[in-house]
Amino acid sequence: MAAVMLEKEKEDKKQERDATLSERVPPLQLSGLSMQDLQALCKDLHHKIDVVDEERYDIESKVVKNNKEIENLSLKIFELKGKMKRPALKRVKISADAMLGALLGAKVKESVDFKANLKTVKKEEEKKEEVTDWRKNVEAMSGMEGRKKLFDAGQ
Repeated sequence: MAAVMLEKEKEDKKQERDATLSERVPPLQLSGLSMQDLQALCKDLHHKIDVVDEERYDIESKVVKNNKEIENLSLKIFELKGKMKRPALKRVKISADAMLGALLGAKVKESVDFKANLKTVKKEEEKKEEVTDWRKNVEAMSGMEGRKKLFDAGQ
């Protein structure tokens, strides 16, 4: 079905093109013309070709310019969709009570003491060993008696 429609469309375009060409360009009658008439006809045709080429070049340059503009605008649209510009935020000084009032609304009438709600934790003091002279300790631990003391202390 689609192939038939494509064929019909191509045929219609070809017929339209032929009709436009026959209307715009009359058939040439070269028989019975003198040399000067042929040269004048050639010059006239060259002039028409030059005019058509200039128009084609102008239209082509406009198309290229429009394509570049479309591309630039589509890039701008893409950038605008992708990035939302954030406004510059200003620093605001506000008290804790005012902040709570703004967050919680009219529920909080009195100031809240946060320190009263905190748990108290007692720190345990770490047991520190006495620092003694290391030389005495080395002499005491030397030999088999020192190893026995280490073994007994480990159990």
